[in-house]
Amino acid sequence: MSTPSPAPSRGLGRLWGKKNRDRHVEAAPEVSYNDDQKPEPEHLSVTSNDPETKDSSVRKRREAPPLVRDLAPEERARLENALVKKIDLRLLPMLIIMYLMNYLDRNNIAAARLAGLEDELELTGTQYLTAVSILFVGYILMQVPSNLFLNKIGKPAIYLSSCMVVWGVISAATAAANSFGGLIAIRFFLGFVEAAYFPGCLFFLSSWYTRKELGFRTAILYSGSLLSGAFSGLITAGITGGLDRARGLRAWRWLFIIEGAVTIAIAFVAVLVLPDFPRTTTWLTENERQLAVWRLDEDIGEDDWLGSEQQTFFHGMKLAFSDIKMWVLMVLLFCFVASGTVTNLFPTVVQTLGYSNIISLLLTVPPYVLGVITTFCNSWHADRTGERYFHITLPLYFAVIAFIIAAATTKTAPRYLSMMLMIPGVYTGYVVALAWISNTLPRPPAKRAAALAAINAVSNSSSIYASYMYPESAGPRYIVAMSVNCVTAFIAICAATVLRFILLHLNKKLDRGEVVEGAVAVGEAIPGEAAKKGFRFVL
Repeated sequence: MSTPSPAPSRGLGRLWGKKNRDRHVEAAPEVSYNDDQKPEPEHLSVTSNDPETKDSSVRKRREAPPLVRDLAPEERARLENALVKKIDLRLLPMLIIMYLMNYLDRNNIAAARLAGLEDELELTGTQYLTAVSILFVGYILMQVPSNLFLNKIGKPAIYLSSCMVVWGVISAATAAANSFGGLIAIRFFLGFVEAAYFPGCLFFLSSWYTRKELGFRTAILYSGSLLSGAFSGLITAGITGGLDRARGLRAWRWLFIIEGAVTIAIAFVAVLVLPDFPRTTTWLTENERQLAVWRLDEDIGEDDWLGSEQQTFFHGMKLAFSDIKMWVLMVLLFCFVASGTVTNLFPTVVQTLGYSNIISLLLTVPPYVLGVITTFCNSWHADRTGERYFHITLPLYFAVIAFIIAAATTKTAPRYLSMMLMIPGVYTGYVVALAWISNTLPRPPAKRAAALAAINAVSNSSSIYASYMYPESAGPRYIVAMSVNCVTAFIAICAATVLRFILLHLNKKLDRGEVVEGAVAVGEAIPGEAAKKGFRFVL
C-alpha cells in the first residue's frame, strides 16, 4: 500500500528518498533528493555532508510538527496520557481476546487428550506426541515471511483478522479427523496460519508504544495465552462433563467445533475494531495522529513506518541477521520457550498427581492464574524502572527450583507446588524478554519485524522435540524433561547476562561519543529524549 505524503503544515514530511532507502544507515537517517522531487517540509532542517558530490547524502533533522510544537509541556503531557489510554482501549482488549483464541486453538489438543481424542483415533506409541509437535513445523516456517509481509502492506487489522478466520476454520475442521494422517495434516496447516499472529502482534505493539510502555503492554498481550491455559481446563472440563457423546460426537470433537466457531466470530469483529499503524489509521484526529507518530519518533530519534515503499523484505532480514544482539536474544528466547514447553502437555503432567480427568483439568487453572498476576506485576515494575535484566532473570531462578523439585520427588504436595511455580517462573520474565527485543533492535521497522519473527520462530522450534520428552511412561517425575527444562532456564540466565554486558559496552561507547550501529547520536536525532542525551540501550 502507498501512503500519500501529508502537507508540510501537518509536520509529517518523509525522511527517506528512494536512493537512500537502499543505503539505509541506522545511526542517523540520511536522504538524497533529486531535482524533480518536491521541496522539503518547512519543519525539516538540512545540512549537506558533501555538497560537491552529486550522490552525497543529506542529513535531515525533523522538527516537531506545528500542532505538537505549539503545545505547552503540561498540555502535551495531558494529551499524550489521554492518547495512550485511547490506544490501550482500542488495541489491547481485542488483541488479548484474539491471542487467547490463538493459544486455545493451538494447544487444546493437550486437553483433548483427556477428552477422548487419543482413544477414539486409536493413536499408538508416539503418534499423539507427533501430532502435538507437527504444528510447530508449520508455525516456524511462516513467521519471518508473514511479519515482513505485514510490515510491507501496513494493514494489520485486515491481515491479522483474515489469518484468524482461516485458522478458526482449520481448528474446527480438526473435529472431522478420523485418522492419524488426517490429524497430522490439519495440525501442520493450523500452525502454518497461526504463525502470523504472535510475532505480528509484537511488531504491531512496537509500532504504537514507546520503549518505556512496551513491556507492560506485551505482558497484557501475553496474558491471553496464560488465560487460555486456565480457560482451556475449565472449558474442557465442562464439555467433557456435559457434551460427551452428544449427537454421537465425543467431547474432544465438540471442543474443536465450539472453539473454532468462536474464533471465526471474533475475527469478524476484530477487523472492525483494530487500527492500522499510527500514520495510516483513521480513528484518530489529525492532532492525535501527529502526536502518536511524533512521540515514537522522539523515543528513538528516527522516524518509523512511513509507507509500504520504504519497507523491503530482504533489507530488513539482512540488517537483523548481521546484528550480534539478535543472535544473543535468539538464544535467550529459545531457552525461555524450551523451559516453558511443559505447558504443551501440562494437563498430562498434572494428571500424574493421581486425580480424575476432570479434577486434573481443574487443577491446571491455579498455576496459570498465578502466572497472570506475577507477569503483570513484574512487567509493570520493569516499565516503571526502565530495567530489564533482573526482571528477566530473577523469575528464572524460581523456574530452576520448580523443575528440580518436580524431578526429585513423587510426593503430591511438593510436586503440585513445583507445578504452581513452573508457569510463573518461566513466563513472568519471558514477556519482559519479548519487550527487550524491540528495545534492543528498535529501528528500522523492517529490521524489527524480521528480528521479532526470526527469534519467535527459532524459539518455538523447541516445541518440535519437547513433546517427545513427555511420554506417559516417563511420569510422574519426567526426569529427562525436567532436567532439560532446568538446564535451558539456566542458559537463558547466562544469555541475558551476556546481552547485558554487550549493551553496557555499547552504551559506554555512546557516552564517549563513538558511533554505534542502530543508535542515534546526540544532536542528530528528532528532538526529544534521544536528541538531548543520545539513544541508549535499555538494560
